[in-house]
Amino acid sequence: MELDPLLLSRLQFAFVVSFHAIFPVFTIGLASYIAVLNGLFYKTDNPAWDRLAMFWTRVFAVVFGMGVVSGIVMSFQFGTNWSNFSLAASNFLGPMLSYEVVTAFFLEAGFLGVLLFGRGKVPQGVHLFAAIMVAIGTFISSFWILSANSWMQTPAGAELIDGRFRITDWSTAIFNPSFRYRFTHMVMASFLTGGFVVAGVSAWYLLLGRDVEANRKAFSMCLWLLLVLAPAQAVVGDFHGLNTLEHQPTKVAAMEGNWDTREGAPLLLFALPDQDAQENRFELGIPGLASLILTHHLDGELPGITELPPEEQPPVWIVFWSFRIMVAMGFLMIAVALAGLWLRRGGRVYEHRGFLQLMRVMTVTPFLAVLAGWFVTETGRAPWLVYGMMTHAEGLTPSLTGGMALFTLVGYVAVYGVVFWAGIYYLTRVVRNGMLPEDEHAVQGEVERPMRPLSAAHTPFEQDAAPTWRR
Repeated sequence: MELDPLLLSRLQFAFVVSFHAIFPVFTIGLASYIAVLNGLFYKTDNPAWDRLAMFWTRVFAVVFGMGVVSGIVMSFQFGTNWSNFSLAASNFLGPMLSYEVVTAFFLEAGFLGVLLFGRGKVPQGVHLFAAIMVAIGTFISSFWILSANSWMQTPAGAELIDGRFRITDWSTAIFNPSFRYRFTHMVMASFLTGGFVVAGVSAWYLLLGRDVEANRKAFSMCLWLLLVLAPAQAVVGDFHGLNTLEHQPTKVAAMEGNWDTREGAPLLLFALPDQDAQENRFELGIPGLASLILTHHLDGELPGITELPPEEQPPVWIVFWSFRIMVAMGFLMIAVALAGLWLRRGGRVYEHRGFLQLMRVMTVTPFLAVLAGWFVTETGRAPWLVYGMMTHAEGLTPSLTGGMALFTLVGYVAVYGVVFWAGIYYLTRVVRNGMLPEDEHAVQGEVERPMRPLSAAHTPFEQDAAPTWRR
């Protein structure tokens, strides 16, 4: 059987992007949380905020490192597997990736060093400033990356001349039609991810009775955040869907499982899309609801997948079910956030073991939602690499063979498996160790002792000198 280099290259890039995406979506939200914790400690001198900041900074360092390692590979894949696309889009993607490195990565890397190793060595205000700069750097990085991705979804400000994209208007290209919706949606997803992870870990510590004061504060903060952001994300997602309907109607048709253009399209809760037959083998839905959501009219017309020939249609079953997984996770997040609000009466939210166990399980839901959302976004635009202008086949490296693509795919899976195992192993150790042992003794009623430094490399002199570096 002959190996298809196009299919294998798409699988390879999908694997690498999926592996990488789970890390920045966590660190973007976590970086802002760490900056808030450092700010609260700076303002109140409450050591609980400092203990939380120290702990979550250690978690951030591990996840940030895994994100950097896994993300570098994507840049190389543009050249190895998609050289035609790299050549064609170099006038836009080259500067965009360079801006991301110069304005964001250098900022993050420089101030991350101060954040990780400057505690007790620089004034507390400088340490807080470093935390803020790291958080800002994550936003700047996501700005450039999502702008580049959005341009591939809704290209603007460019012309394709002799196989090369020529930028005619940089502001239009950067702030392309889908960018503001995609950027807002992704940033909110990052905060939701960070919020659910922090809440889940805090819930586990509360179940164990470890540093109850600090973890109550963290748990409460996250529940308030989730209560606001989870419903707001649904609203932003609705606006994003309307924008997608305008610019990528076939993607929306695949999301809805709507094969034929029709009025009053139902919202399908369950269906078995059959791409060969160009129909759903079985479907269960709510009449007219899809049209109401997308057009705000019960009899609104929705486009059908069959408006395009089969070779120009995306793989419907992937888009259809990924979209439902994403939406299901979103509604589950909203329900859990509302349950937390209800349990706040009488302070039960901190003692209800069932809810605390549920929050532990909920740590995986934002990651599932993010991955499902990316599957919808990337698979839904197939067969286009740059929507309406360049297909995947046109962007593929001409000399690439199926064997070469398979070899590198297997290599990436093996190496990333080792990286993931090592990262999760160390991350698990960090979480299991939790706060500093001295803090645990203090919570249990013993005399509070000076906090141990973050790393054994710190000397007693550095520990004693730390309080002198106050404001």
